[in-house]
Amino acid sequence: MAEPRDPAELPEVPQALAEQPRRASLQLVWLIPIVAALIGGWLAVRAVLERGPVITISFSSAEGLEPGKTKVKYKNVDIGQLTSVALSENRAQVIAAVELTRQAAEFLVEDTRFWIVRPRISAGQVSGLGTLFSGSYIGVDVGKSTKSRRVFDGLDSAPIVSIDLPGRNFDLRAQDLGSLDVGSPVYLRRVQVGQVVAYELEPDGKSVRVKIFVNAAHDRNVNANTRFWKASGFDVALDASGVRVDTQSLATLLFGGVSFETPQEPGTSPAPADKAVFTLFADRDQAMRHPDTSEETYVLAFEESVRGLHPGAPVDFRGVVVGEVTAVLLDTDPATNEVRVPVEVKLYPERLRTRYRRDAVPGEPRHQALVDRLVERGLRAQLRTGSLLTGQLYVALDFFAKAPRAKLDWKRNPVAFPTAPSTIEELQGALTAIARQLEKVPFDALGADLQRSLKQLDATAQTLDRSLASADKVIKRLDTEIAPEARAALAELRRTLAAAERTLGNADRTLGSDAPVQHELRDALREVTRAAESMRALADYLERHPEAILRGRRQETE
Repeated sequence: MAEPRDPAELPEVPQALAEQPRRASLQLVWLIPIVAALIGGWLAVRAVLERGPVITISFSSAEGLEPGKTKVKYKNVDIGQLTSVALSENRAQVIAAVELTRQAAEFLVEDTRFWIVRPRISAGQVSGLGTLFSGSYIGVDVGKSTKSRRVFDGLDSAPIVSIDLPGRNFDLRAQDLGSLDVGSPVYLRRVQVGQVVAYELEPDGKSVRVKIFVNAAHDRNVNANTRFWKASGFDVALDASGVRVDTQSLATLLFGGVSFETPQEPGTSPAPADKAVFTLFADRDQAMRHPDTSEETYVLAFEESVRGLHPGAPVDFRGVVVGEVTAVLLDTDPATNEVRVPVEVKLYPERLRTRYRRDAVPGEPRHQALVDRLVERGLRAQLRTGSLLTGQLYVALDFFAKAPRAKLDWKRNPVAFPTAPSTIEELQGALTAIARQLEKVPFDALGADLQRSLKQLDATAQTLDRSLASADKVIKRLDTEIAPEARAALAELRRTLAAAERTLGNADRTLGSDAPVQHELRDALREVTRAAESMRALADYLERHPEAILRGRRQETE
């Protein structure tokens, strides 16, 4: 084992000294992550600050909607995007979540409307054709309300008129919709000034309410007295006045339309009320009639056929239409088993107010007394033919001097008005009377007598034919047998007369008794005498034998 060495001999060991710690310094490598984190945080804050509102829109179908692709556009400017689509709890609709820009936050008011823009053809208008290439998008029509909203019900189709379009909306009430549709044109004097924007059935189900929009340049032409009517492209009316044809534009022929006009009346017409509802008439004639403020209902009992009489037929008083037929019914009296046809009519006394006394107001005793006097004078209702072409009937009021007495019962409702048989009924009665008289005529005996007369006439005609045939034979015999002899005798007489004329011509020269001419004259006279004797003999023979004309001359036996 080695001995320990002397500490002095050992080498000197260095002494450890405590060193003060240095301050930490930022390394350059950490600067990049820090900057990136700051930028990311700033972008996140900016995204949160610039993020627009999220709304939900319910649609009946999600056709054409694609989350992340379908845009929301206002006036063809992107203001948002569809984020998701899901079914509603009752699975009747689809709920679309839409994220809008901050700029579009002020668009979210109560009357703002959303719809899916797709290709659409309606009422002659084509829209959304651009979506065939770019795809469907959600359209927006910004409302004017001040109340904000975040949940909306989408429209099935694009609105016809935007909210910011200047003009006015009007409501019309019609018995039926007819050929009208959303987008049908509205005309003023055949110039399009608006459109039909909507229609709906009234709660009672008895009429239809049609909403129209008239542009700002023409809405001032609508006042409280304006009349509206349906303007179809081809209107054919068949009534008691005959056949009437009225044509409009081709657009109304296909899609229908509405026309309006304000009658020219003295004074200024008031503006329509805010919620005024106008009547939509079937045609212009009904629309432009003077409004009747009072009416009276009567029932007319006819015992004849009313074929051709329909509701709406006019009630005419000497050419003036004073009412119309409202119903044609059928009634049977159980006590008498009589069948009658009650016809209900409405009369408008104001149309004949100039004929009434000024103090005779309809419904008052004086007015009833006036009607009673007219009935006493013979005022009756009668069916008449309005057109032989169509067979339409109308009711005519006129005076009949020989009408039986009648009196109105004003306690009944409606009042029964007396009637008179129609001219057709009278004509049928006259024809029936003539037929009865004809039944008394013995046509069989007359026919037999006529047949016998015809047979006798036929026999007479045959006899006449035989006589004519005999006469023809006689004429032929005269021409072939008697006529030649007569012509020969006449020729001989002509020659004799010619010779006598020559002889008489030379009479002055040859009157001497010894002249040769005297002998020739004597010879000529003898010839004439012989010819006359021959003619006399022929006449005597024919007088004694007239049958020679038919049989010819018989040869005499020696």
